[in-house]
Amino acid sequence: MKSTKENVKIDGIDKKILRFLMSDARKPVLEIARNIGISGAAIHQRLRKLENSGLIVGSKFIVNPKALGYSTMAYVGIYLDKAMSNPLAVKELEKIPEVLECHYTTGNWSILIKVLCRDNEHLMQVLNNNIQQIGGVSRTETFISLDQQIERQITI
Repeated sequence: MKSTKENVKIDGIDKKILRFLMSDARKPVLEIARNIGISGAAIHQRLRKLENSGLIVGSKFIVNPKALGYSTMAYVGIYLDKAMSNPLAVKELEKIPEVLECHYTTGNWSILIKVLCRDNEHLMQVLNNNIQQIGGVSRTETFISLDQQIERQITI
C-alpha cells in the first residue's frame, strides 16, 4: 500500500458510505442512499470524490483459493547479498504467480513475501526452482501459515 503525504478529510456521511461498501462492495448505491437519507446522485458524487482523493483505490471480487486447490499459505523472508539487489529481486518475484505480496522490510530479511501454493511440495518447488534462483538471493526463511485467524481492513 502506497502512502500519501496528506490525510484525506472525510465527514460522517463519507464514513457511513465507506462502512456500507466495506461490508459489501456490491451493495446498490440507491440502497445505501436510502439507509443514509441522501440522494443516489449525492452518493455517486461522494464516491467520485473519495476515488479522486485516493482513499478508495478500487473494488474487487475475492476468489476462494481453496476452491481452486491452493491450500498452503507461507511467508518467506528473503535475505539478499546486498541492498542493491532489491530492485532486480522484486522484478523477478513479480514474475512468480504464487507470490501474492512483497514487502521491503526492516530487520533480518531484506524482503518478506506472501506465497500461495497448492501444497507443501508445490511450495518447495517454488522455493527451490524460482525464488532461490533469483540473483542476489543468498537464502530464505519460510513460515507456513496453519490458519488465518484475523482478516480485516482498517476501521472507518
